[in-house]
Amino acid sequence: MSKWEYFITPLPLHTPGAVLNMHGEEGWELVQITPAPNGTGSVAYMKREKSQ
Repeated sequence: MSKWEYFITPLPLHTPGAVLNMHGEEGWELVQITPAPNGTGSVAYMKREKSQ
């Protein structure tokens, strides 16, 4: 059975793709994007399989 780790990161309005690409290179997979509580962008929820 797979085990997962999770990561939450802000996505600024001007560079969301750069942030997602950077974390994707580290093995993180995007699960969901929601509006940031302060209204200045979005929040990305990411996961990747844990190393055994």
